[in-house]
Amino acid sequence: MQIGVPKEIKNHEYRIGLTPAGVRELTAHGHQVMVQQDGGKAIGLTDELYARAGAEIVASAEEIFSRAEMIVKVKEPQPAECAMLRPGQVLFTYLHLAPDPQQTAALVKSGATCIAYETVTDARGGLPLLAPMSEVAGRMAVQAGAHALEKAQGGSGVLLGGVPGVKPAEVLVIGGGVVGLNAARMAMGMNAHVTLLDRSLERLKYIDEVYGHQLTTIYSTHDAIEERLPETDLVIGAVLIPGAAAPKLVSRAQLGLMRPGSVLVDVAIDQGGCFETSRPTTHQNPTYEVDGIIHYCVANMPGGVARTSTFALTNATLPFVVQLANKGARQALLDDPHLLDGLNVHAGQVTYEAVARDLGYPYVPARTALG
Repeated sequence: MQIGVPKEIKNHEYRIGLTPAGVRELTAHGHQVMVQQDGGKAIGLTDELYARAGAEIVASAEEIFSRAEMIVKVKEPQPAECAMLRPGQVLFTYLHLAPDPQQTAALVKSGATCIAYETVTDARGGLPLLAPMSEVAGRMAVQAGAHALEKAQGGSGVLLGGVPGVKPAEVLVIGGGVVGLNAARMAMGMNAHVTLLDRSLERLKYIDEVYGHQLTTIYSTHDAIEERLPETDLVIGAVLIPGAAAPKLVSRAQLGLMRPGSVLVDVAIDQGGCFETSRPTTHQNPTYEVDGIIHYCVANMPGGVARTSTFALTNATLPFVVQLANKGARQALLDDPHLLDGLNVHAGQVTYEAVARDLGYPYVPARTALG
């Protein structure tokens, strides 16, 4: 199979869809890999390294999209990239379609087979291709929130861990999944006082057994969130409904309960955000203020640590890329129900139920769409 890896063009996105090691694995299976010139240069993955691994270095994204049977990316295709997709071509990347009707319409129009990293599942019901970036984003959320709390950044001037004689910051993590637990671990490591909310009693029990008195666990309700907002310095939104738009858990009216200069970090922004006042930002301009509350809503947080993120992501995606290349997309999808869960759009049909429901498309089950 001819596989293309274009350079990412989203604002301040330096990750790349495959590492040189990934290229070498694919070429060892007899596939051809094209990598766009300087695609990994920003993170030290030079054209020379890719060429040595067996890749063909291609000057333009246009050539990659025109020649490749499968496109492997990191972030959702931008409008110019969507326009280059064609019927029968395979796109394997993060999509986050539910809050993005324009991208969805463009992918439906393209006729391409679009497989989303974030909805591929595993035998335990997890999301193995979302997990590594969730780990990164959860850890970054605390780092970013601590910085935003600094007075020069518009924050309240609170040091997350406090000092002897001065109490630490109060951190509220909403969601106890991969993002939330990684955020809580980082915040505890910085000596903040951390409260974690989740709706799974089984998950709360597990977290309590692991961390004990270091971490306060509370069943998540609207009342539980509202009660804690007045005392909280940093709120991290870490909720996820796979493939669907994130629920809004903090309203604009509730911002008035918080102390001026407090910070909201919305890690769910890729799925539309879990705060009513959230809107996507970039690493170039990561924060904004609403009613005295600082919002950090960068839609590609792991791109800020692009080298770590690229290696972590390729470790997870490579087995699926090899599977798709070896068998062809249709057979690979039919053979692996967990990969099939990743199919969001195929031949002009929306094949992921939550996306169809949220955006008003007819839902066609993935197996039916593949015929």
